[in-house]
Amino acid sequence: MISQVFILSSQGDHLIYKDFRGEAGKEAINIFYEKVTALTGDQPPVVMSHKELHFVHVRQGGLYWVATTTADASPFMAIEFLNRLSGLIKDYCGDLTEKCVRMNFALIYELLDEVIDYGYIQTTSTDILKNFIQTEAVTSKPFSLFDLSNVGLFGAETQQSKVAPSAAATRPIMSSRGEQGGKPEIFVDVIERMSVVLGATGVLMKADVEGEIRVKCYMPSCSEMRIGLNEEFSIGKSQLRGYGAAVRVDECRFHPAVKLDEFDTYRILKVCPSQGEQTIMQYQLCDDLPTAPPFRLYPTIERDTGGRLMMYLKLRCDLPPKSAAINVSVTIPIPKGSLSLSLELSSPDQSAELQAKNKAIHWEIPRFPGGAQLSALFKLEVPGLSSASMMEVGPVSLSFELPKYTCTGLQIRFLRLTPVQPGLSQRWVRYVTHSDSYTIRV
Repeated sequence: MISQVFILSSQGDHLIYKDFRGEAGKEAINIFYEKVTALTGDQPPVVMSHKELHFVHVRQGGLYWVATTTADASPFMAIEFLNRLSGLIKDYCGDLTEKCVRMNFALIYELLDEVIDYGYIQTTSTDILKNFIQTEAVTSKPFSLFDLSNVGLFGAETQQSKVAPSAAATRPIMSSRGEQGGKPEIFVDVIERMSVVLGATGVLMKADVEGEIRVKCYMPSCSEMRIGLNEEFSIGKSQLRGYGAAVRVDECRFHPAVKLDEFDTYRILKVCPSQGEQTIMQYQLCDDLPTAPPFRLYPTIERDTGGRLMMYLKLRCDLPPKSAAINVSVTIPIPKGSLSLSLELSSPDQSAELQAKNKAIHWEIPRFPGGAQLSALFKLEVPGLSSASMMEVGPVSLSFELPKYTCTGLQIRFLRLTPVQPGLSQRWVRYVTHSDSYTIRV
Protein backbone atom coordinates (compact mmCIF):
# COMPACT_ATOMS: atom_id res chain seq x y z
CA MET A 1 0.00 0.00 0.00
CA ILE A 2 1.53 3.29 -1.15
CA SER A 3 0.85 6.60 0.56
CA GLN A 4 2.63 9.08 -1.75
CA VAL A 5 4.54 9.14 -5.03
CA PHE A 6 6.77 12.03 -6.04
CA ILE A 7 9.49 12.74 -8.59
CA LEU A 8 12.40 15.08 -7.82
CA SER A 9 15.21 16.44 -9.94
CA SER A 10 18.82 15.85 -8.94
CA GLN A 11 18.79 19.36 -7.34
CA GLY A 12 15.67 18.54 -5.31
CA ASP A 13 13.18 20.45 -7.46
CA HIS A 14 9.62 19.18 -7.04
CA LEU A 15 8.41 17.88 -10.43
CA ILE A 16 5.52 15.52 -9.58
CA TYR A 17 3.71 14.98 -6.27
CA LYS A 18 0.66 12.80 -5.62
CA ASP A 19 -0.79 11.99 -2.20
CA PHE A 20 -3.14 9.00 -2.24
CA ARG A 21 -4.07 8.49 1.43
CA GLY A 22 -3.35 11.73 3.33
CA GLU A 23 -1.13 9.93 5.85
CA ALA A 24 1.85 12.28 5.44
CA GLY A 25 2.14 15.91 4.45
CA LYS A 26 3.99 17.58 1.62
CA GLU A 27 6.95 18.18 3.91
CA ALA A 28 7.91 14.55 3.20
CA ILE A 29 9.58 15.82 0.02
CA ASN A 30 12.03 18.03 1.96
CA ILE A 31 12.62 15.34 4.57
CA PHE A 32 13.54 12.82 1.87
CA TYR A 33 15.87 15.17 0.00
CA GLU A 34 17.64 16.22 3.19
CA LYS A 35 18.19 12.57 4.08
CA VAL A 36 19.42 11.52 0.64
CA THR A 37 21.86 14.44 0.29
CA ALA A 38 23.20 14.21 3.84
CA LEU A 39 24.61 10.75 3.21
CA THR A 40 28.13 10.27 1.86
CA GLY A 41 28.77 8.17 -1.21
CA ASP A 42 27.25 8.01 -4.67
CA GLN A 43 24.63 5.38 -3.85
CA PRO A 44 22.46 6.15 -0.81
CA PRO A 45 20.32 3.35 0.63
CA VAL A 46 17.21 2.58 -1.39
CA VAL A 47 15.01 2.37 1.73
CA MET A 48 15.07 5.03 4.46
CA SER A 49 12.77 5.85 7.37
CA HIS A 50 11.68 8.95 9.28
CA LYS A 51 9.57 8.24 12.36
CA GLU A 52 6.73 6.05 11.00
CA LEU A 53 7.21 7.07 7.35
CA HIS A 54 9.25 4.85 5.03
CA PHE A 55 10.87 6.15 1.84
CA VAL A 56 11.68 3.85 -1.09
CA HIS A 57 13.39 5.38 -4.11
CA VAL A 58 15.17 4.55 -7.36
CA ARG A 59 17.21 6.70 -9.74
CA GLN A 60 16.10 6.78 -13.38
CA GLY A 61 17.06 9.39 -15.95
CA GLY A 62 18.92 11.41 -13.31
CA LEU A 63 15.70 11.84 -11.29
CA TYR A 64 14.58 10.55 -7.89
CA TRP A 65 11.45 8.37 -8.12
CA VAL A 66 10.10 8.07 -4.59
CA ALA A 67 7.25 6.17 -2.94
CA THR A 68 6.31 6.54 0.72
CA THR A 69 4.33 4.23 2.95
CA THR A 70 3.40 4.00 6.61
CA ALA A 71 2.49 0.32 6.46
CA ASP A 72 4.88 -2.61 6.66
CA ALA A 73 4.82 -3.06 2.91
CA SER A 74 7.43 -5.07 1.08
CA PRO A 75 10.26 -2.77 -0.10
CA PHE A 76 10.79 -5.04 -3.11
CA MET A 77 7.20 -4.44 -4.17
CA ALA A 78 7.75 -0.68 -4.00
CA ILE A 79 11.03 -0.89 -5.92
CA GLU A 80 9.42 -3.01 -8.64
CA PHE A 81 6.50 -0.59 -8.83
CA LEU A 82 8.78 2.45 -9.21
CA ASN A 83 10.76 0.74 -11.95
CA ARG A 84 7.55 -0.18 -13.78
CA LEU A 85 6.18 3.33 -13.30
CA SER A 86 9.32 4.89 -14.80
CA GLY A 87 9.10 2.48 -17.74
CA LEU A 88 5.42 3.30 -18.19
CA ILE A 89 6.10 7.05 -18.22
CA LYS A 90 8.96 6.50 -20.67
CA ASP A 91 6.56 4.64 -22.98
CA TYR A 92 4.00 7.44 -22.91
CA CYS A 93 6.31 10.48 -22.76
CA GLY A 94 9.22 9.15 -24.80
CA ASP A 95 12.01 9.98 -22.34
CA LEU A 96 12.77 10.37 -18.64
CA THR A 97 14.62 13.68 -18.61
CA GLU A 98 13.67 16.52 -16.28
CA LYS A 99 12.55 18.63 -19.25
CA CYS A 100 10.31 15.85 -20.56
CA VAL A 101 8.68 15.32 -17.14
CA ARG A 102 8.00 19.05 -16.78
CA MET A 103 6.44 19.25 -20.25
CA ASN A 104 4.22 16.19 -19.66
CA PHE A 105 3.11 16.75 -16.06
CA ALA A 106 -0.58 16.56 -17.00
CA LEU A 107 -0.08 13.19 -18.73
CA ILE A 108 1.90 11.83 -15.76
CA TYR A 109 -0.81 12.87 -13.27
CA GLU A 110 -3.41 11.16 -15.46
CA LEU A 111 -1.29 7.98 -15.49
CA LEU A 112 -0.94 8.05 -11.69
CA ASP A 113 -4.72 8.41 -11.30
CA GLU A 114 -5.23 5.24 -13.36
CA VAL A 115 -2.31 3.24 -11.91
CA ILE A 116 -3.05 3.72 -8.18
CA ASP A 117 -6.39 3.88 -6.40
CA TYR A 118 -6.24 4.95 -2.73
CA GLY A 119 -2.73 3.52 -2.41
CA TYR A 120 -3.49 0.20 -4.10
CA ILE A 121 -1.76 -0.58 -7.41
CA GLN A 122 -4.26 -1.35 -10.18
CA THR A 123 -2.14 -1.94 -13.29
CA THR A 124 1.12 -0.89 -14.93
CA SER A 125 0.33 -2.36 -18.36
CA THR A 126 0.93 0.01 -21.26
CA ASP A 127 -1.64 -1.77 -23.44
CA ILE A 128 -4.43 -1.67 -20.85
CA LEU A 129 -3.89 2.00 -20.03
CA LYS A 130 -4.11 3.03 -23.69
CA ASN A 131 -7.89 2.65 -23.41
CA PHE A 132 -8.12 5.24 -20.62
CA ILE A 133 -5.39 7.84 -21.24
CA GLN A 134 -6.60 10.86 -23.22
CA THR A 135 -3.78 13.38 -22.71
CA GLU A 136 -1.26 13.51 -25.53
CA ALA A 137 2.50 13.60 -24.96
CA VAL A 138 4.37 16.84 -25.58
CA THR A 139 7.70 16.41 -27.35
CA SER A 140 10.51 18.93 -27.61
CA LYS A 141 11.49 18.20 -31.21
CA PRO A 142 12.38 21.54 -32.82
CA PHE A 143 10.42 22.62 -35.91
CA SER A 144 12.36 22.47 -39.19
CA LEU A 145 11.20 22.85 -42.77
CA PHE A 146 13.61 20.13 -43.82
CA ASP A 147 16.81 18.55 -42.62
CA LEU A 148 19.59 19.34 -45.06
CA SER A 149 21.68 16.44 -43.79
CA ASN A 150 19.05 13.97 -45.02
CA VAL A 151 18.17 15.60 -48.34
CA GLY A 152 20.26 15.14 -51.45
CA LEU A 153 20.23 16.91 -54.81
CA PHE A 154 16.65 17.79 -55.90
CA GLY A 155 15.29 16.12 -52.76
CA ALA A 156 16.82 12.70 -53.45
CA GLU A 157 17.14 10.37 -50.45
CA THR A 158 20.68 10.10 -49.09
CA GLN A 159 22.31 7.12 -47.39
CA GLN A 160 22.25 8.95 -44.06
CA SER A 161 18.45 9.21 -44.18
CA LYS A 162 18.30 5.41 -44.01
CA VAL A 163 20.06 5.35 -40.63
CA ALA A 164 17.87 5.58 -37.54
CA PRO A 165 18.73 8.71 -35.53
CA SER A 166 19.81 8.17 -31.93
CA ALA A 167 16.61 9.79 -30.62
CA ALA A 168 14.29 7.67 -32.78
CA ALA A 169 13.52 5.24 -29.94
CA THR A 170 12.72 7.98 -27.41
CA ARG A 171 9.45 9.20 -28.88
CA PRO A 172 6.09 8.42 -27.23
CA ILE A 173 4.29 5.25 -28.30
CA MET A 174 1.04 7.21 -28.77
CA SER A 175 1.49 9.80 -31.49
CA SER A 176 -0.74 12.83 -31.79
CA ARG A 177 -4.13 12.39 -33.41
CA GLY A 178 -3.03 14.22 -36.55
CA GLU A 179 -0.11 11.90 -37.38
CA GLN A 180 -2.10 8.73 -38.13
CA GLY A 181 0.08 6.49 -35.99
CA GLY A 182 3.63 7.49 -36.98
CA LYS A 183 6.26 5.11 -38.32
CA PRO A 184 5.81 1.38 -37.65
CA GLU A 185 9.21 0.54 -36.12
CA ILE A 186 10.75 -1.99 -33.76
CA PHE A 187 14.00 -1.42 -31.87
CA VAL A 188 15.92 -4.32 -30.37
CA ASP A 189 18.76 -3.30 -28.05
CA VAL A 190 21.41 -5.66 -26.69
CA ILE A 191 22.77 -3.90 -23.60
CA GLU A 192 25.62 -5.23 -21.45
CA ARG A 193 27.19 -3.90 -18.24
CA MET A 194 30.60 -5.15 -17.20
CA SER A 195 32.36 -5.20 -13.82
CA VAL A 196 36.12 -5.81 -13.99
CA VAL A 197 38.99 -5.74 -11.49
CA LEU A 198 42.56 -5.88 -12.84
CA GLY A 199 45.58 -6.42 -10.61
CA ALA A 200 48.68 -4.22 -10.61
CA THR A 201 50.42 -6.71 -12.93
CA GLY A 202 47.50 -6.74 -15.37
CA VAL A 203 46.09 -10.08 -14.16
CA LEU A 204 42.30 -10.33 -14.46
CA MET A 205 41.00 -10.77 -10.90
CA LYS A 206 37.26 -10.38 -11.46
CA ALA A 207 35.04 -10.15 -14.51
CA ASP A 208 31.24 -10.15 -14.48
CA VAL A 209 28.90 -9.24 -17.33
CA GLU A 210 25.18 -8.60 -17.01
CA GLY A 211 23.16 -8.18 -20.18
CA GLU A 212 19.65 -7.88 -21.49
CA ILE A 213 17.74 -7.84 -24.76
CA ARG A 214 15.27 -4.98 -24.74
CA VAL A 215 12.49 -4.49 -27.30
CA LYS A 216 10.67 -1.23 -27.95
CA CYS A 217 7.72 -1.56 -30.31
CA TYR A 218 6.00 1.27 -32.18
CA MET A 219 3.73 -1.01 -34.21
CA PRO A 220 -0.01 -0.91 -33.45
CA SER A 221 -0.31 -4.67 -34.01
CA CYS A 222 2.33 -7.37 -34.32
CA SER A 223 1.23 -10.99 -34.17
CA GLU A 224 4.65 -12.53 -33.59
CA MET A 225 8.30 -11.55 -33.73
CA ARG A 226 11.11 -14.11 -34.12
CA ILE A 227 14.58 -13.16 -32.87
CA GLY A 228 17.44 -15.42 -33.86
CA LEU A 229 20.49 -15.49 -31.58
CA ASN A 230 23.93 -16.97 -32.29
CA GLU A 231 23.63 -20.65 -33.16
CA GLU A 232 26.61 -21.25 -30.81
CA PHE A 233 24.85 -19.55 -27.88
CA SER A 234 24.96 -21.76 -24.78
CA ILE A 235 23.83 -21.50 -21.17
CA GLY A 236 26.42 -23.00 -18.83
CA LYS A 237 29.43 -25.07 -19.81
CA SER A 238 27.38 -28.25 -20.12
CA GLN A 239 25.59 -26.88 -23.21
CA LEU A 240 28.71 -25.92 -25.16
CA ARG A 241 28.36 -27.02 -28.76
CA GLY A 242 31.15 -28.58 -30.75
CA TYR A 243 31.21 -26.17 -33.69
CA GLY A 244 31.88 -22.47 -34.20
CA ALA A 245 33.00 -19.88 -31.69
CA ALA A 246 31.07 -20.48 -28.48
CA VAL A 247 29.00 -17.67 -26.98
CA ARG A 248 28.45 -18.73 -23.38
CA VAL A 249 26.55 -17.27 -20.43
CA ASP A 250 26.10 -18.73 -16.96
CA GLU A 251 22.49 -17.74 -16.29
CA CYS A 252 19.58 -16.70 -18.48
CA ARG A 253 16.06 -15.50 -17.67
CA PHE A 254 13.21 -14.83 -20.07
CA HIS A 255 10.10 -12.69 -20.00
CA PRO A 256 6.96 -14.80 -19.33
CA ALA A 257 5.60 -13.86 -22.76
CA VAL A 258 8.58 -15.38 -24.61
CA LYS A 259 7.95 -18.74 -26.30
CA LEU A 260 10.94 -21.08 -26.14
CA ASP A 261 9.78 -24.03 -28.26
CA GLU A 262 12.47 -23.25 -30.90
CA PHE A 263 15.13 -21.99 -28.53
CA ASP A 264 16.87 -25.27 -27.60
CA THR A 265 17.25 -26.36 -31.22
CA TYR A 266 17.55 -23.18 -33.27
CA ARG A 267 18.22 -20.47 -30.65
CA ILE A 268 15.11 -18.54 -31.69
CA LEU A 269 13.00 -16.43 -29.33
CA LYS A 270 9.35 -15.89 -30.23
CA VAL A 271 7.33 -13.10 -28.66
CA CYS A 272 4.26 -11.02 -29.42
CA PRO A 273 5.49 -7.57 -28.38
CA SER A 274 3.07 -5.03 -27.02
CA GLN A 275 3.50 -1.35 -27.71
CA GLY A 276 6.14 0.14 -25.48
CA GLU A 277 9.35 -1.18 -23.99
CA GLN A 278 9.95 -4.57 -22.41
CA THR A 279 12.95 -6.69 -21.49
CA ILE A 280 12.52 -10.10 -23.06
CA MET A 281 15.77 -11.71 -21.90
CA GLN A 282 18.37 -11.18 -19.16
CA TYR A 283 21.66 -13.04 -18.85
CA GLN A 284 24.83 -13.10 -16.77
CA LEU A 285 28.42 -14.26 -17.22
CA CYS A 286 30.53 -14.60 -14.07
CA ASP A 287 34.30 -14.69 -13.54
CA ASP A 288 35.10 -14.92 -17.21
CA LEU A 289 35.53 -12.82 -20.36
CA PRO A 290 35.65 -14.44 -23.81
CA THR A 291 37.95 -11.63 -25.01
CA ALA A 292 40.64 -9.47 -23.43
CA PRO A 293 39.48 -6.63 -21.15
CA PRO A 294 38.91 -3.48 -23.20
CA PHE A 295 41.49 -1.36 -21.34
CA ARG A 296 44.96 -1.89 -19.89
CA LEU A 297 46.86 0.64 -17.80
CA TYR A 298 50.65 0.89 -17.48
CA PRO A 299 51.45 3.32 -14.63
CA THR A 300 54.77 4.75 -13.47
CA ILE A 301 54.59 6.56 -10.12
CA GLU A 302 57.68 8.20 -8.60
CA ARG A 303 59.05 11.34 -7.00
CA ASP A 304 60.90 13.72 -9.32
CA THR A 305 63.98 15.78 -8.47
CA GLY A 306 61.85 18.74 -7.38
CA GLY A 307 60.02 16.71 -4.75
CA ARG A 308 56.80 16.52 -6.74
CA LEU A 309 54.72 13.40 -7.26
CA MET A 310 55.02 12.33 -10.90
CA MET A 311 52.56 9.92 -12.48
CA TYR A 312 53.07 8.73 -16.05
CA LEU A 313 50.07 6.73 -17.28
CA LYS A 314 49.80 4.79 -20.53
CA LEU A 315 46.28 3.61 -21.32
CA ARG A 316 45.75 1.07 -24.09
CA CYS A 317 42.46 0.17 -25.74
CA ASP A 318 42.33 -3.53 -26.68
CA LEU A 319 39.12 -3.33 -28.69
CA PRO A 320 39.10 -4.46 -32.35
CA PRO A 321 40.51 -1.81 -34.74
CA LYS A 322 37.07 -0.97 -36.17
CA SER A 323 35.56 -0.39 -32.72
CA ALA A 324 35.95 2.60 -30.42
CA ALA A 325 35.09 3.58 -26.86
CA ILE A 326 33.38 6.90 -26.19
CA ASN A 327 32.98 9.10 -23.11
CA VAL A 328 35.95 7.49 -21.37
CA SER A 329 36.51 8.92 -17.90
CA VAL A 330 39.53 7.93 -15.78
CA THR A 331 39.57 8.73 -12.05
CA ILE A 332 42.91 8.55 -10.20
CA PRO A 333 42.81 8.94 -6.40
CA ILE A 334 45.71 11.08 -5.13
CA PRO A 335 47.25 11.89 -1.72
CA LYS A 336 45.29 14.29 0.47
CA GLY A 337 46.66 17.81 0.62
CA SER A 338 47.64 17.94 -3.05
CA LEU A 339 47.85 21.61 -4.00
CA SER A 340 48.37 21.99 -7.73
CA LEU A 341 48.62 19.96 -10.90
CA SER A 342 50.64 20.35 -14.08
CA LEU A 343 49.93 17.95 -16.92
CA GLU A 344 50.88 16.85 -20.41
CA LEU A 345 48.38 14.94 -22.54
CA SER A 346 49.14 12.98 -25.73
CA SER A 347 46.32 14.52 -27.80
CA PRO A 348 44.49 17.89 -27.76
CA ASP A 349 40.97 16.44 -27.47
CA GLN A 350 41.72 15.05 -24.00
CA SER A 351 41.26 17.02 -20.78
CA ALA A 352 42.16 16.55 -17.14
CA GLU A 353 41.62 18.44 -13.91
CA LEU A 354 42.47 18.21 -10.24
CA GLN A 355 39.49 17.85 -7.94
CA ALA A 356 40.96 18.56 -4.53
CA LYS A 357 37.64 18.08 -2.75
CA ASN A 358 37.39 14.49 -4.01
CA LYS A 359 41.15 13.91 -3.76
CA ALA A 360 41.30 12.73 -7.36
CA ILE A 361 42.38 13.58 -10.90
CA HIS A 362 39.74 13.21 -13.61
CA TRP A 363 41.06 12.43 -17.09
CA GLU A 364 38.45 12.69 -19.87
CA ILE A 365 38.81 11.08 -23.32
CA PRO A 366 35.88 11.75 -25.72
CA ARG A 367 36.75 8.98 -28.17
CA PHE A 368 39.27 6.13 -27.88
CA PRO A 369 39.78 3.99 -31.04
CA GLY A 370 40.48 0.28 -30.72
CA GLY A 371 44.18 -0.64 -30.80
CA ALA A 372 45.24 2.90 -29.84
CA GLN A 373 47.33 3.96 -26.87
CA LEU A 374 47.11 7.31 -25.07
CA SER A 375 49.34 8.71 -22.36
CA ALA A 376 49.24 11.40 -19.70
CA LEU A 377 51.92 12.91 -17.45
CA PHE A 378 50.70 14.39 -14.16
CA LYS A 379 52.93 16.32 -11.73
CA LEU A 380 51.45 17.07 -8.31
CA GLU A 381 52.59 19.46 -5.60
CA VAL A 382 52.11 17.52 -2.37
CA PRO A 383 53.43 19.08 0.88
CA GLY A 384 55.40 16.59 2.96
CA LEU A 385 55.42 13.94 0.24
CA SER A 386 56.53 10.60 1.67
CA SER A 387 56.48 6.94 0.74
CA ALA A 388 53.33 6.50 2.81
CA SER A 389 51.49 9.28 0.98
CA MET A 390 52.53 7.83 -2.38
CA MET A 391 50.69 4.66 -1.38
CA GLU A 392 47.45 6.68 -1.42
CA VAL A 393 47.52 6.76 -5.23
CA GLY A 394 44.94 4.39 -6.77
CA PRO A 395 43.16 2.24 -7.49
CA VAL A 396 42.21 3.74 -10.85
CA SER A 397 38.58 3.51 -11.97
CA LEU A 398 37.22 3.89 -15.50
CA SER A 399 33.79 4.58 -16.92
CA PHE A 400 33.07 4.28 -20.63
CA GLU A 401 30.63 3.26 -23.33
CA LEU A 402 31.30 0.78 -26.14
CA PRO A 403 28.81 1.23 -28.99
CA LYS A 404 28.24 -1.56 -31.52
CA TYR A 405 30.05 -4.01 -29.21
CA THR A 406 29.15 -6.81 -26.79
CA CYS A 407 31.63 -8.45 -24.42
CA THR A 408 29.95 -11.85 -24.58
CA GLY A 409 29.77 -11.85 -28.38
CA LEU A 410 25.97 -12.18 -28.36
CA GLN A 411 24.53 -11.17 -31.75
CA ILE A 412 21.08 -11.01 -33.35
CA ARG A 413 21.15 -13.21 -36.48
CA PHE A 414 17.76 -12.09 -37.74
CA LEU A 415 14.60 -10.26 -36.73
CA ARG A 416 11.43 -11.39 -38.48
CA LEU A 417 7.78 -10.50 -38.17
CA THR A 418 5.18 -13.16 -38.91
CA PRO A 419 2.95 -12.78 -40.73
CA VAL A 420 4.67 -10.17 -42.90
CA GLN A 421 3.33 -6.75 -41.97
CA PRO A 422 1.64 -4.74 -44.74
CA GLY A 423 3.51 -1.61 -45.76
CA LEU A 424 7.04 -0.67 -44.77
CA SER A 425 8.03 -1.62 -41.21
CA GLN A 426 11.51 -0.72 -40.07
CA ARG A 427 13.52 -2.89 -37.71
CA TRP A 428 16.63 -1.68 -35.88
CA VAL A 429 19.16 -3.69 -33.86
CA ARG A 430 21.64 -1.87 -31.65
CA TYR A 431 24.48 -3.05 -29.39
CA VAL A 432 26.13 -1.22 -26.50
CA THR A 433 28.33 -2.11 -23.51
CA HIS A 434 28.58 0.11 -20.43
CA SER A 435 31.07 0.00 -17.59
CA ASP A 436 29.33 -0.83 -14.34
CA SER A 437 32.61 -0.93 -12.40
CA TYR A 438 36.06 -1.07 -14.00
CA THR A 439 38.92 -0.92 -11.49
CA ILE A 440 42.67 -1.20 -12.08
CA ARG A 441 45.02 -1.52 -9.12
CA VAL A 442 48.36 0.29 -9.26
